[in-house]
Amino acid sequence: MYLTIKETAEYLSMPEAVVESLVQQNKIRTIFDGNQHLINKEQFNTHFEQLEKYKKMVEEYLSEPIPEDWDAKDED
Repeated sequence: MYLTIKETAEYLSMPEAVVESLVQQNKIRTIFDGNQHLINKEQFNTHFEQLEKYKKMVEEYLSEPIPEDWDAKDED
């Protein structure tokens, strides 16, 4: 499915200017149909999968209990 720059900005929750900038920097692949740039929605799947993995890693890290503080006293 192909999206316009405006639709892509809404899909990614970004301002249109940022999406246009990424298109100009060739960080987002597009097809130019003569009037507008069309962006394949599927190219963002990997990004969202990695984002979900990162969120799970952060959740696991934050849910780990804090170990008890063992008091190492040097009794020399």
